[in-house]
This record gives sequence, structure tokens and C-alpha cells, in this order.
Amino acid sequence: MAERVHTVLLVEDDAATRARLARAVTQDAGLALVGTAGSCGEARAQLGRVIPDVLLVDLGLPDGSGIDLIRECKHAAAGTETMVITVFGDEQHVVAAIEAGASGYVLKDGANAYIAESIRALLNGGSPISPAIARHLLRRFRAPSPPVAPAAGEEVPGLTEREHQVLELLVKGFTFHEIGDLLGISAHTVTTHVKHIYGKLEVRSRAEAVYEALQLGIVKST
Repeated sequence: MAERVHTVLLVEDDAATRARLARAVTQDAGLALVGTAGSCGEARAQLGRVIPDVLLVDLGLPDGSGIDLIRECKHAAAGTETMVITVFGDEQHVVAAIEAGASGYVLKDGANAYIAESIRALLNGGSPISPAIARHLLRRFRAPSPPVAPAAGEEVPGLTEREHQVLELLVKGFTFHEIGDLLGISAHTVTTHVKHIYGKLEVRSRAEAVYEALQLGIVKST
């Protein structure tokens, strides 16, 4: 059976960067670029005609913020996954995008193969986040005092030894492929472990998993 081709709508205002990101998408046989936009207005027009599997969106657009597009897209097309691709790696933008509904957040200076890999990871249920971005999240969620111990009778989610290893590497900001290489397993197996971790922690994204792991003391910050 032929692999399903997933559709991507790209929103990026810089023409040269837009062309490079478009190539990153079209060079992957499992992805299809269904449209590009250089502004919020153009993106809204595109979204009125097509519902993509993935909205790949920059934050700094000439007529507004990509965060508004993420919020609108999640409201109008719940099945569309959204991933930020931007130069803004500061804590404020990262947290705002995640709160708006973004499931991934990567810096646009990544190689084409990394961009395509991140989109695929998103489609496979992951939440790709550039290591530099993960460090911003760690700084935000790192409490000034030790994590609060679970209340009496409250259970800490039971992770297997392998899931605990994967979670520790997620917290450190490694990609699925990097985790696989470090643990000697495939990226597909890593994805399976991550899905189990999300289920046990009752979270839906990498950022939420990092937060819960630190709050519960399952993984210590580094």
C-alpha cells in the first residue's frame, strides 16, 4: 500500500526563506505543499479553501502574529497540526505559541532534512522542539524550590525503565532520531515510547511532558 501523502500549508513572509522551506517540504515524498502565504491575510484566504494536515507558520508576519493564526486554525480545523518555524526562540514567544495550540516549535535555520523530519515527527504524534527552545522551556518551568512531592495516595505515573530514559532525553531537548541513536533503538520505537509516556502523564505535547516530569520530580532538571 502506498504511503499516505500529508498536506502542508506554509506561512512565511520572507520570499527566500519561504522558497527554502517549500523545498524542504516538497523534497519529502510523504509531504505535499498545498499552498504558501506571506501574511496572515493570505494564510486566512488559503485556509478558507483548504484544510491542511499541517500548518507550518512563522510568528513575525507583516500584518499580524502567527500565534493568532495558530489559535484560529485550531478553532476552525481541529484536525490540523500546527508547527511554528521561526527565529523567535525567546521564552515569551515559545510559551504563547504552545498555549495557542502549537504542537511543535523549531528554528528556521535548521537543515531541510531536519525540517521535514520535524513535520513527520509531528504527524506521528510527537511534538518536535529545537533543543535551544527546549532549554527555554526548562528555564520557565524550573521551580525555585524542589518539586512538590505527590500528596498521600496520589500515584506517580509508572514509567518503564526505557520510558524513563526516553523522557530524560526529551527533557534535554534531543530529537527522536538522536534519542534513538543514543539508546540504540529506531526513531519509530522512540515515537511509540513517547506516545506511552504522554498517555501515562496525561499530556498531549512535549512541552507538557517536560513540565509534568519536572513538577512530579520524575526527571531532575540539568
